[in-house]
Amino acid sequence: MDASASAGAVRERHSRIAWLAEISRYQWLVFFVAWLGWSLDGADFNLYSLVLRPSLTELLGGQVSVEQLGLVGGWISTVGLLGWAIGGFVFGVLADYIGRVRTLAMSIVIYSVFTALQGLAQAPWQLGLFRFMGGLGTGAEIIVGIPLVMETFGSNHRAKMAGLMMTGGAFGNIFGSWVYALVGPYGWRPVFFVGIVPALLLVLIRRGMVEPDQFEAVRQRRAAVRAAEAAEDRPYQEFVVRQLFSPQLRFNTFVAVLFALGSLLAIWTSQIWLPTIQSLMLEKEGITGAAAIPYVSWGILMWGIGGIFGYAAFGFIADVIGRRWTIVLYSLGTLVSGLGLYLGASSWSAYPLLLPIFGFFVFGVFSGHAIYISELFPTHARATAVSFANGSGRLITSFGPLVAGLLVGPFGGDFNKAAALMTGFAVLSIVAMAIGRETKGAPLPT
Repeated sequence: MDASASAGAVRERHSRIAWLAEISRYQWLVFFVAWLGWSLDGADFNLYSLVLRPSLTELLGGQVSVEQLGLVGGWISTVGLLGWAIGGFVFGVLADYIGRVRTLAMSIVIYSVFTALQGLAQAPWQLGLFRFMGGLGTGAEIIVGIPLVMETFGSNHRAKMAGLMMTGGAFGNIFGSWVYALVGPYGWRPVFFVGIVPALLLVLIRRGMVEPDQFEAVRQRRAAVRAAEAAEDRPYQEFVVRQLFSPQLRFNTFVAVLFALGSLLAIWTSQIWLPTIQSLMLEKEGITGAAAIPYVSWGILMWGIGGIFGYAAFGFIADVIGRRWTIVLYSLGTLVSGLGLYLGASSWSAYPLLLPIFGFFVFGVFSGHAIYISELFPTHARATAVSFANGSGRLITSFGPLVAGLLVGPFGGDFNKAAALMTGFAVLSIVAMAIGRETKGAPLPT
């Protein structure tokens, strides 16, 4: 290679990472807090999935059939997801009124305390109650974190940074698998006690985080509208949920809900039942009890690693081929890899190979929630729109794990077939992209 070609290659490599120098120290702080909060959210959910079987075995008094596990575990999972849906919706609306930062702090306190309290449950209904209460805060964290990051970065590489922020969901699975591997041998209760750790984030939030400029501008405009009552500014005074169904926004709202519904249905059953599916498959191979923990933990780790790359790659791909085509690509990948995993793998040995691929797509598509849905709505309704799309999707999909659990009986005790059925709903996200508009290249609506 001659000198000119070598210099050209160096310049090209430099240009690929030069954009990182444009990000300010404060933007990195906001990114880190949102990323870490989402990571700990994911860890909480993963920890519940990992100890679902042993916790219910103890709380139900000993030996538990697969049908009992599917029924009771499905109900508790559904209750927790309902908490996610309600919390995300309520706190999303609050974030559009009282601010992103204050709402984020409130949500972290709630999910930290009630996650830890799950370790004190003495009956299944208590575990369900604490999961519901914790879910109120867990569902709110990412709903508030998404507009906070998008508005903090504005036009400055928002898709890339939002995609990188969403890797926290997959890192949460890795953190959860580590905690399970370290603490799990001491019992399921200490695993939940680790849930108090997210409260430490409040130290970072209280030290210097402020509302994004776009939100401050909206707050000032609302105050001005109250004083002047200008007709063109009337939308700023209407209840923000009502604005989602205005002629200008209602079709975008429909597209966002359909997209969220497809991606959430495709993942929640796996998120809840995948550790159980692995443990049951390992039992067939003679690996049971504590001996199965390293295998299950490794499988979830591989799933999470795939998710990290999927989340991170989404923003870069979306900046090249567009938001809609990227979502279609990820949804198709979810269908192919998910069905291959659940219907094609006949032994656990295939799981460490297939789980990273499945994780790449089934997790990574959620970067589209942060990027695409945020770009469909203006600042004064953005948090509410993200929360409504996710909340509506979660409200419906919260019954997914229960339905999957109830299908175990008719499917002859086969969790794999139930999980495969629910994964197939990723097709709804493809339909949403077929009718939605492209947002690549457009400024973030104000």
